[in-house]
This record gives sequence, structure tokens and C-alpha cells, in this order.
Amino acid sequence: MINALVPFVHVADVQRSIDFYAKLGMSVSNTFVPTGDNDPAWAWLETGNAKLMVARADGPIDHRQQGVLFYTYCSDIDAVHGALTEAGVTVGPIKRQFYAPNGEFRIEDPDGYVVMMMQEVNE
Repeated sequence: MINALVPFVHVADVQRSIDFYAKLGMSVSNTFVPTGDNDPAWAWLETGNAKLMVARADGPIDHRQQGVLFYTYCSDIDAVHGALTEAGVTVGPIKRQFYAPNGEFRIEDPDGYVVMMMQEVNE
């Protein structure tokens, strides 16, 4: 049976994605820079139990076709919303839904992948 799942997404610029996800608290655990290249073509990012692999796409990224949502969880939605806003990240309004009574908001990464930030329900 599965004991872990790590999304692997193609991006236009790996370093740009590293920089964006650093604002969400993720750090680089590993990268690959091809011989003769100065920029990473692949990176493994993580924080706590959250992990993500990004790799340079072979072709253009069409943000309208990124059909995946990344759900991320935090303990204080208001503090995270404020910190990301101060860091220059465009964040949506905090909404409270039946499945997110403590609140959630939407972010889009540089390639159009949707990152939903949600306050943990059990807190």
C-alpha cells in the first residue's frame, strides 16, 4: 500500500518555482543541474510532511490547463494570509466553506498551478 505521495509537476523555470515555494515555507532538499547548464532542471522541495518535485518542462506551460489543485494546511490562516501578502504573493480572500470552517484562500504559482491554503479543521 501507499505510504507517501509526492506531486511531480512541470514548470517553465525551476529556480522561479523554488523562489515562489520558499515563500510558502518550502526549502530545497535536492536539485539536478545538467552538465553545461547553470540552472536547475529539477528540484525536490519540502517542509514538514509536504513534499513537491518540480522539473523544467520541455514545452510551454499553459496555465489554463493546469488541472491539479494543491491543498496545503496551516494552523493560523489569518497569519499566513498576512505574511504571504507582505511577501508579495497574490492571495485570494479568506473564505469559510463547510469543509473549511476555519478558512481557506487561493494562490496561483508562477505556472498557474492552484495552491489552496486551508487552516486545519481540528485546530
